[in-house]
Amino acid sequence: MDVTSMTIQHLGGERYVGHNEAGDQIVIDGEEVALGVRPMEALLAALGTCTAFDVVSILAKRRTPVGSYRIELEGERAEEHPRRYTRIVVRHIVSGEGITQASLDRAVSLSHEKYCSVAGTLNAEIESKAVLQ
Repeated sequence: MDVTSMTIQHLGGERYVGHNEAGDQIVIDGEEVALGVRPMEALLAALGTCTAFDVVSILAKRRTPVGSYRIELEGERAEEHPRRYTRIVVRHIVSGEGITQASLDRAVSLSHEKYCSVAGTLNAEIESKAVLQ
């Protein structure tokens, strides 16, 4: 079994810092003037980077490396607490020599449906859109 761990330290108010075992950190912030990202933004960032790892890897294995890549995420939240994401739209904007719309669509689909552990963990509708530039 693979175990992942984070330690969260309260910095005061609504500000926290998370550390992983390697000492890397992320500031999670709920203050009005934020120094870090909000918890639900961090969740979107986790989903975006998780799927990006997969898509870049899949395209590289097909000998079509990514030239540029940007992911735009938008989450719709429930009105009632715990205000979870009910729908997340993930736009993959990719360019690269030899990448076709079909190969990009397939890489995105494989990530969201099979490989991305964050997508697999979330209890939300995730809609993927792939844009080849």
